[in-house]
Amino acid sequence: MSVSAFGAALVVALALVALWRREVSALVTILSLQGLALGVVAWSLALTKRDLTLVEAGSLVVLVKAILVPFALSRVLRRVAREREGAPVINVPSSLVVGALLVAAAVVVTRGMVHLDPSPLVALAPYGVATSLIGYFVVVTRRRAVSQIVGLVMVDNGIALTTFVLTAGVPMVLELGGALDVLLVVVVLQGVRSALGPAALDLSQLRELHE
Repeated sequence: MSVSAFGAALVVALALVALWRREVSALVTILSLQGLALGVVAWSLALTKRDLTLVEAGSLVVLVKAILVPFALSRVLRRVAREREGAPVINVPSSLVVGALLVAAAVVVTRGMVHLDPSPLVALAPYGVATSLIGYFVVVTRRRAVSQIVGLVMVDNGIALTTFVLTAGVPMVLELGGALDVLLVVVVLQGVRSALGPAALDLSQLRELHE
């Protein structure tokens, strides 16, 4: 297995592990490891293509998604006594089953694309699509705001992985735009926390705002 394939497999495997863990701090750690794995994919492609832009893009991915965003989320969590998800919308065993189905769906959806270009890189596209689908699933099934932010970043990681393997990388300015979007979400989260207190981190407690 190539380094790129190993990194891509690790990205989607970590997304599946996120469905198993309910501790929000564990999700942040998983997100950091996923960002590092995504960076490894970009660096591996950089060595293969001899493209300095991919080195810069991979370094940016690691800096933002493996270090800065997890650090910001960890700072928020340190101010909250309860870091465990409440009663999940879908229990862990069911979530893992859905995760497996989403991986299968990603394989089916990208089958035509892989058949058109059966290169080793294009064959990794299902990993990116599966990661994005699992990220969306995390967003809609977790109650804590930090958990949902983790899901959103996973969606972005899946998009970035798909882009890397289909185009052998993108200009760094595009990855920078995505990274800034993620940072903006974190800034908004901290603003909500400051305005409403620790309870704001549990979105199930925000229903009273509709009144």
